[in-house]
Amino acid sequence: MVVALAAGVFLLTLDQWGASYAPLGAPLAGALFVAACVAWALLTLQDGVLTGLRKAEWVPAGNAVFSLGKLVLLAVLASALPVLGIFVSWAVAIAFSTLPLGWLIFRRLIPRQAAADHDVQPPALRSMGRFLAGDSLGALFSLAMINLLPVMVAVRFSAAENGYFYVAYTVGGTMEFMAINMASSLTAHASHDPRRLADGVRGALRRMALLLVPVVAVLVVFAPQILTPFDADYAEHGSTVLRLLALGALPRVVVELYIGVLRVQGRTGVLAALQGAMCVLVLGGAAVLFTPAGIAGAGWAVLAGMTLVAAVSVVGLRATLRDRTGGSVEPPSTAPEYGTRWARLNATAGYGTGRPRRPAHGEAPRAARGAVARQPSWAAGMSRPDPVGLVQPSPGDGYDRRLGRVLWALLGIATLVFWATVPGAADGSAGELTGRRLLQGLPLPALVAGGTLILVFVASVTLRTRAEPWLPGAALGSALVALHTAPVALGRGPEPVGGTPYREAAGFLAETVGLDGPGPLLRWAPLVCQLLCLVPLWLLLASAGRRLSWQGRWGALYLLAVGAWVWRDALAPVAPPLLALLVVLHTAVVLVPLPSLRGRRPSGRPED
Repeated sequence: MVVALAAGVFLLTLDQWGASYAPLGAPLAGALFVAACVAWALLTLQDGVLTGLRKAEWVPAGNAVFSLGKLVLLAVLASALPVLGIFVSWAVAIAFSTLPLGWLIFRRLIPRQAAADHDVQPPALRSMGRFLAGDSLGALFSLAMINLLPVMVAVRFSAAENGYFYVAYTVGGTMEFMAINMASSLTAHASHDPRRLADGVRGALRRMALLLVPVVAVLVVFAPQILTPFDADYAEHGSTVLRLLALGALPRVVVELYIGVLRVQGRTGVLAALQGAMCVLVLGGAAVLFTPAGIAGAGWAVLAGMTLVAAVSVVGLRATLRDRTGGSVEPPSTAPEYGTRWARLNATAGYGTGRPRRPAHGEAPRAARGAVARQPSWAAGMSRPDPVGLVQPSPGDGYDRRLGRVLWALLGIATLVFWATVPGAADGSAGELTGRRLLQGLPLPALVAGGTLILVFVASVTLRTRAEPWLPGAALGSALVALHTAPVALGRGPEPVGGTPYREAAGFLAETVGLDGPGPLLRWAPLVCQLLCLVPLWLLLASAGRRLSWQGRWGALYLLAVGAWVWRDALAPVAPPLLALLVVLHTAVVLVPLPSLRGRRPSGRPED
């Protein structure tokens, strides 16, 4: 009834929403619109019911039937109904999924679940009402953000720009629903055993990182190619929106998982406040950014708003994960020693880190047998005494320190020589600047200094015994800055990045900081972003741990850096979103550490 009433109010105020919605003014189209809204609400509720019944595998099946039916109907109705073909195909296809799923829920799944939970006392009506009040209010904010953003674009911009945005929004919004469905699954499964909430959050973050990050990377890098089949104008005007929306899906994962945690904990007041803030930030930011950035302002608003809310959500998620990985090491006096609170909880509750176990009756659990106590590797290392009472310094420490001083001195001298001699370089030849012309145009002292920088980098990685990142990082950074600025010294500055969205965004930033025009930003911002990409990239390589050696990490980083310089013109348009993608990816890896050998038994088998 509420949905039907809201749809009726929308039809009564149709003139206020712009010419794009004028075809719904016909009586038959209006009636179909109201019925479709009610059916869509039922389909949305069915997804939640299936997830709550722990039959979430039917959700993608129903969505696939809906999508396939919509495509078939769209192909059939495109010529018969050129104006309402898209709407009618969407409305009719809802029935293809709603009717069979409704029969499955009411005739099969609910009776089966009721029989399985016949001895479980249901919650009181008051507690259910309090939970639904906060959760429904939060869901209202979330749906308003998702559905009102394209409406704001349709009201503000022309039909062509609305088409550019809506195609990008449809493609980018798919990943958004992946995050929402993953959070719903977390809520359903963790509600049956709240003690395993931290394990569920960690597993959900890992799965979303594995599933979502590659898709986001493809959308960011190949956005123009993805939109080109629609039209060349879609690729030109919609690529930036698609990239921003794809990047916005990454912080959305953190937000949605924290929303799932709040549902399990019953903190619906915080949940409603969080989703309300998300709605205000996205819609309010879009209203402000539409003027300077065009339809790309919606993408910037989504990315900025989601990032801010995710920064708040990370604090709550870390508190939840701390129950799984943190805690003090205090061995009980009459129980086996466990290094963390979650291990002690699992020992008493009969749950392991991976699967439930039946507690043994009349005897201690098998994991507790024996005199050897389990401790985290770091705690065991701290508690292991030094057998001789002192730590003998390694004979190679003095050599390593002396070599480090020499390499730092060479790095400073080579950097000074390069920057003292390169301003006098000049290249009068025309045409493309090749590597050979670059070597011919630079003076000999600058070439020697550049080669010295490379040698310092190689020596710091291969000759030193300590894995200390500052010296190789400084050497590689100095060499790359010299490599990128050498063409500028020869009069070959970077070309400005093209594209209307970039020009509008650069103009907005230039006006904000007081620059004369967007030219400097269009030339130098992509170059700076390319260099900054190496920082999160190194952190990602470092997080690989034992999978990649110390020399292997720096070698991979060096090859990627040189390749980025070779293809710097081609990578310039994607450098800013690529930097944001790497930063978000590193944040996800920090929250979801890659599995290592620390959690394995001496036999090589993982602990339960």
